[in-house]
Amino acid sequence: MNTMPLSVAFIPMAIYFISLGIVHLRRRPRVISGTWDWVGIALAAIGLVVVGPLALVQPAAGAAKWSWPMLLTLYGLIVALCVLAARPRMVIYNTTVQQLRPLVAEVAMGLDPLSRWAGESVALPSRGVQVHVDGNSPMRTVAVIALGERPPIEGWSEFSRKLAQSVGKLRVRRSPWGYVFLTISLGLFAWNGFTALNGQWKIWLTSIGIGI
Repeated sequence: MNTMPLSVAFIPMAIYFISLGIVHLRRRPRVISGTWDWVGIALAAIGLVVVGPLALVQPAAGAAKWSWPMLLTLYGLIVALCVLAARPRMVIYNTTVQQLRPLVAEVAMGLDPLSRWAGESVALPSRGVQVHVDGNSPMRTVAVIALGERPPIEGWSEFSRKLAQSVGKLRVRRSPWGYVFLTISLGLFAWNGFTALNGQWKIWLTSIGIGI
């Protein structure tokens, strides 16, 4: 793999890890929609996709100028289909299920006094919304996922908005994962920089007639 593919592959991933590190070092959890979570992951993986699957099928697309834009558009369409097919959800970074569950219960009770729990799931009958709280405590990341049939847009929007407001008032400790993510991103940038510098030196030595 030459310098350019390495640059393409690891820079988006390094930026993604930087954003995760910053989020986990904040004193308040960060709430994003499932759509934006998908977009972030897709952008982080785009470098690997370019030097992997897309590079394999690119020869079949020919050497035309539109081949790469077409392949990237295809990748975007695949991501869009995944987003549309996925259940509505919210992702909350730098928190745990134990910290989030009382907030979900408070919001659910405020929207529907008849709300009821079953394990880590809560149903709001009058709103047509049923959600499940799914968390990874060691990674301090929690997802609130809609269950059953796709919920009414109004019910899900109101629930997610009120939950985001409640989470915004919550104060948490800095997660050690923030330092881990930042270290990984710095390592990727360093590796990418070293590879690029090494490639530039090879090009320069070749240009002056010294082969390697």
